Amino acid sequence: MSISLKEANESLYWIDLLHDTDYLNEKQYVEHYNMNKELIAMLVSTIKTTKLNNSK
Repeated sequence: MSISLKEANESLYWIDLLHDTDYLNEKQYVEHYNMNKELIAMLVSTIKTTKLNNSK
């Protein structure tokens, strides 16, 4: 899960870069950015839950 989180964070960088270079229009940027942020939130939650359950 940690590797997935790192990759998702890197994807944000690339999404920003694609938008800054006008490869993605505003609508595409917002859609991909929001989906990626949701994925990051899910991964963070999963990692926290796993760590909490493993510490019991």
